[in-house]
Formats: sequence, C-alpha cells, structure tokens
Amino acid sequence: MDYYLNIVLLAFINMIAVLGVAVFTGFTGLFSLGHAAFVGIGAYTAGALTYHWDVPFIIAILAGMAMAGLSSLIIGIPTLRAKLRSDYFAIAILGFGEALRVCLENLSITNGARGLSLDELSGPVWVTAVLAVSLLLTRNLLKSRFGAMFMSIREDPVAAEMAGINLFRTRLLSLVASAMLCGVSGALLAHRLAFIQPVMFTLTQSTQLLASVIAGGMGSVSGPIIISFVFTVLPEALRWLDMWRLPAYGLLLVVIMIYRPQGLMGYREISGLFRGRSR
Repeated sequence: MDYYLNIVLLAFINMIAVLGVAVFTGFTGLFSLGHAAFVGIGAYTAGALTYHWDVPFIIAILAGMAMAGLSSLIIGIPTLRAKLRSDYFAIAILGFGEALRVCLENLSITNGARGLSLDELSGPVWVTAVLAVSLLLTRNLLKSRFGAMFMSIREDPVAAEMAGINLFRTRLLSLVASAMLCGVSGALLAHRLAFIQPVMFTLTQSTQLLASVIAGGMGSVSGPIIISFVFTVLPEALRWLDMWRLPAYGLLLVVIMIYRPQGLMGYREISGLFRGRSR
C-alpha cells in the first residue's frame, strides 16, 4: 500500500506543476521547454532551507514558490519585452533551464551534483491540501479578468493588443503565476522523494509537463491534470512490460495526437471543477 500511495502522491505533485504549464501554455499560448527549471528552483530553495537551517516546512514551501516566481522575472522580462515568438521563447527558456542546472551542479549550498538528502515531509495530507488550494487558486485566476486576457492573447495577440491589453504585462503575469505553481510542486517533490539532484530537472521533465498539457487539451485545466495523473501512473502500471513500457508510453501519445488532436478535453472542463468552456 505504501508503494501505491507513493505513486498517487507523486501524481498529485506533478499535477500541480502541470497546472502551471496549463496556465502559461494552454491559456496564454506560449510554449515552454524550461518549466522544469522552476520546479528545480522550488525544490532546491525549500530543500536548502530545511536541510541547512531547519526551517518549518510550510515556510520552505512558500519560499520555494516565491523564489520560482522571482526567477521567472529573470527570463521573462527580457524575452517577453522583446516580443519573442512562441518558438523563440521556448528556446530561450530552455537555455535558462540548462544554465540553471549547471549552476546547481557547482554550488556548495546545493551539494553540487551529489544532491541533497532530505526528510520525507510531504505526506498525504500536505500534498492533497496543497493540490486542492492550487486548483482553487488556478480556477479563480482563470475565471477572473486576467484569465480572459490570457485567452484573448492566446487566440489573437494582435486583436488583444488593439483592444487595450498590455501583452508584456499580461504574459509576464501568466509566466510568474505558472512558475510559482511549479515552485510549489518542486518543494513538495523534494520532500516526497527525500532526495534531489540537478539531473532531475532537465528538458525531459519539461517535455513531460508540456506533453500533459497538449494531450489533455490546450484550452482546458481538467484534461491536463487527468493526463498528468495517467502519465505518472502508467509507466508503473506497465512495469511488467520491462523495456517495452516506455515505447508503450510513447505510443499512447501518438494515438492521442492522431485520434484526439485537440486533446482529451479540448476546450471543455469537468462540471463542478471548472464549469463551462474556456473559449
């Protein structure tokens, strides 16, 4: 039972990070190949605080969230002010993520490439409660006028700008919000696995987060979090296939893109969680 509980909790933690990518990519329309960097920043900030200074866990989570949000300004201000197209922005944030990984591997406070061994503080109550709060905050954000501005930029940035929406500020707000969610996910992940290394936060993780959003539906929140859960559980469920489980995982992505190109939910939401359509 401990094994199955651990898989479910890891799925819940991944769902929080996917919420962040859904806000930025699914609703604002900018692709990102570097959101794993924000997960790593949240993980290492919270991990360093509890490891070196015995900071209370809740403060470590909030610090990880805040640091991820602040770090997003470093890459967000110059790139979004320059109005980089989505593909160029994806490459820029990918470079940011790789630069961060190199820094983490060479800092003494992070213990370099050897990583940090932490206490297992992310129990079921913590993870479930933080996921519920993250869902509520994301719901409120997307139902506010800011959410409407995100979606208008996604559909037609030129028309949105002519309507008086400041593209730079709105996109930057979306990036900061998404980075903060990823930072929370990283803080929980670090104290669930009880160990972190820089190699954990690479392009591979960013691609998995992005794949969950695309397969779940670019205009949905319900779809990405469902697919995120499936993508976390499926490799473990297919472990009996041994070396063939990862090809089976990739095949599922191909099938979804062929037969459901709009994603699992498209622009729809689960009634009661995110009512109505996001379009």
